[in-house]
Amino acid sequence: MTNTFLERAMELKEELTANRRWLHQHPELDLETKETTAFVTEKLREMGCNPVPVSPNGVLVTLGPSTGKTFLLRADMDALPIQEESGLPFASSTDGKAHCCGHDLHTAMLLGAAKLLKERESELTGTVKLLFQPGEENMKGAKAMIRQGILESPHVDAAMAIHVNSVVPTGKLLVFTGPACASSDLFTIKIKGRGGHGSTPNKTIDPLNVAAHILISLQELQARELKAGETGVLTIGSIQGGDTFNVIPSEAVMKGTIRTYSSEVQELLIRRMKEICDATAMAFRAEAEVIFDPNYAIPLLSDAQVAADARSYLADLFPQDQIKDIRKSFPGSEDFAFISEKVPSVFIVLGANVVPGTPYGQHHPKVVFHEDCLPIGAAAHAQIAMEWLKHHQ
Repeated sequence: MTNTFLERAMELKEELTANRRWLHQHPELDLETKETTAFVTEKLREMGCNPVPVSPNGVLVTLGPSTGKTFLLRADMDALPIQEESGLPFASSTDGKAHCCGHDLHTAMLLGAAKLLKERESELTGTVKLLFQPGEENMKGAKAMIRQGILESPHVDAAMAIHVNSVVPTGKLLVFTGPACASSDLFTIKIKGRGGHGSTPNKTIDPLNVAAHILISLQELQARELKAGETGVLTIGSIQGGDTFNVIPSEAVMKGTIRTYSSEVQELLIRRMKEICDATAMAFRAEAEVIFDPNYAIPLLSDAQVAADARSYLADLFPQDQIKDIRKSFPGSEDFAFISEKVPSVFIVLGANVVPGTPYGQHHPKVVFHEDCLPIGAAAHAQIAMEWLKHHQ
């Protein structure tokens, strides 16, 4: 009798761990994951897979027959611009770069899933695409991969992504239903006034005064313009203008972020923010320009049916109390959202806690992830892909 994916993944634990540690020691940022991509490509070829490059620096593997449905598995590969302080013997030796979000584990788990699925490729009743993606942290990677056609030829019918979490008990599988991650819009507000001496404010147009009124007015969007039950966060994180005691500057700059869980709320806050900035500046004879960073994120929606399917398939491998249905979202952003916008998708968080109660979460220089999650993640990827295809012929 064929071993379950979990039994086989446990046999591969040493290999999964070795791959993860190599990746951890070779962090690369954004879309510039050339060394990581070469490593992933080599490992896939060793398994007998035929990896195809996806510009820039992505890797795509297709398994199974060309008939039937197609299921996509995605792992992100990029690191963070952080100096690691984990104290691990295999900590990154690269100054200012570290895998403090767990993408090294994601890549190692998907390599494991590739091996599991390749070994049982004859059992696949449809196509599995495995995408190793750069540029998740700067929200450029998924969009770049989609532009290169990874959702077509053959067309992807459903997709999934797993993200480890350092404060969730190791091995726990949190399957999200509905909004899973928030949108992210970064903005800059440039306020132009007329500078002058601090003793004669009547001869100036004070941009700091305008910024103060804009700041207060923007808070009313959350308090008075969102419906009960709607969630949106608009935060000003920086106000800069002037550099001495007795000079009114000619310009002030505000920077902030908007986070929401629905496109409708996101569009409302963006539109009203622009209107408030324009009107407030005009009231004080100034000018305001709102500039949004092009690297935005949209809300990640976990499809109810695909999520229900995933929970059912996972229950064949893991105890029921290891799997949890999550119907609330968290304010972090994930560029897997751009894939979930195109095809029904499921987002799963995999616990990787080392010490119960640890204060170190993702993006902290001291964060540590438990490697016992690796075979669980590899098996979960393979199980969901194979079973979804089997049940959707």
